[in-house]
Amino acid sequence: VMLTGDNRRTAEAVGQQLGIEVSAELLPEDKLRIVKELQSKGLKVAKIGDGINDAPALAAADIGIAIGGGTDVALETADAAVLHGRVADVAAMVELSKRTMRNIHQNITIALGLKAVFLVTTILGMTGLWPAILADTGATVLVTMNALRLLHFKGA
Repeated sequence: VMLTGDNRRTAEAVGQQLGIEVSAELLPEDKLRIVKELQSKGLKVAKIGDGINDAPALAAADIGIAIGGGTDVALETADAAVLHGRVADVAAMVELSKRTMRNIHQNITIALGLKAVFLVTTILGMTGLWPAILADTGATVLVTMNALRLLHFKGA
């Protein structure tokens, strides 16, 4: 759904090209009301906006994304920002967030797995305390290196 304060004719032309439903000539409180209505239906709402008129809806949405330079209010209210002003960057942001969550889960598994193995082997007397301490430090290095892989993300 496209919620815009722009004129209806322009909004409908854009909406038709994108194949999405359009609500135009909206005031900030109208956008906010529609976001809350969608949420009350159990939907997760992402709101993308660039101006002060979008700030209330950005704040109320499950995720608010400021796009372009935007206004300071929009940037401060949003959960995330796409600074280049390309809507396509939103898809890259979503992909990066998915990869980040996968990376976090991997890091938790690596860290807890190594700790569990060395806890058990130390208790059973199979390894000493120093190898367990070194393994703990090694786990920190491993998860840090794993997280650094995200720096190579290029997006779509």
